[in-house]
Amino acid sequence: MNKSPVLALFLALFPGFGHIYLGYKIRGGLYPLFFLGGIGLAFAAGIITGDSFIALALLACAGAVWLVNMMDIIITMISIKSISQPRILNENDTSEPNMIQNERFITILLSFMPGVGHFYLGLTHRGLTLLAAFIGIITMVLFISFLTSGVFLIFLLALPIIWIYGLFDVIQLLNKKQAGEMLSDRTIMDDFDKLREENKKSKMLATALSIFPGAGHMYLGLQKRGLQLMAAFLLSIYILDVLHLTFFLFIIPIIWFFSFFDALQSANKFEEGPVEDIPIFKQLAIHQNWLGLGLILLGCFYLFDSILIPVIAEQIREIYDISIWHFYHQYFQVTIVCLLLIGIGIKLILGPGKRKQVDTK
Repeated sequence: MNKSPVLALFLALFPGFGHIYLGYKIRGGLYPLFFLGGIGLAFAAGIITGDSFIALALLACAGAVWLVNMMDIIITMISIKSISQPRILNENDTSEPNMIQNERFITILLSFMPGVGHFYLGLTHRGLTLLAAFIGIITMVLFISFLTSGVFLIFLLALPIIWIYGLFDVIQLLNKKQAGEMLSDRTIMDDFDKLREENKKSKMLATALSIFPGAGHMYLGLQKRGLQLMAAFLLSIYILDVLHLTFFLFIIPIIWFFSFFDALQSANKFEEGPVEDIPIFKQLAIHQNWLGLGLILLGCFYLFDSILIPVIAEQIREIYDISIWHFYHQYFQVTIVCLLLIGIGIKLILGPGKRKQVDTK
């Protein structure tokens, strides 16, 4: 069976696809059925019953199916390679191509845990840097989230950045080793210092950092553009969650995709020469009064929501036996959103007319 184990392993990231590629159609059909079925049942349970425990349990089952799928594809590929491994019958036979292929397969397989593939290549310090960063971020974020709140779990988005960077880095180093080049055991920070001294930027690192909106731009030196994209992404998540605006959740992937592809374009332009740091919102400084007014209104909202309403609601309930919490949660936030949308619509309608009047003068 002439199948690429690397391609099968990447296809297996979506349950079943790797097995279908290797010719195991029954398992390739069952894994996506159980995986997508678990996710679908989790969303259905969350919407119909409103029980988050059942939804999380079903999502955990889907995650378990994914893990079993990955373990199964690894065991399957190892068994295939052990069966199809050619034997050396005489001195004219050579096992060098097979050794190169086995080394590539094992290195990439071990690199699914950042740093372990580097250990296999003998790059102890480099692998230790990636492994410590990966495990350290998980430990720190979970510890802080346990002590405070789950908001800090968003910093787990740094994990795929480290994972992708470590995987591409070990593939590049493996190609150099198999090409006959000597590998030096340098840490990631040593590479950063070298690039900084040469006034260069790593396109691969910029691409990996772009997974988190704005981070890739900041690495390229586009501080204004990166800061605005990062702030827009995080504020969108926070505001949509606070105001329960689930209808506008499509804004978040739009910001993410725009930031990601804009960072890729900026990285390509950076290789040709300096790139100008043009902010996304060019007239933000001109309209900073509106931004200040928005922050004041947001502060008043939290003052009203967290302090005034709890006190007033309790007193009204004791005196008049009326719970205003129901009316507040049912109508108040919806009213604010409606007024904001109406105000923005009126602003957009009246804006062009005012500009034309200014131009005619």
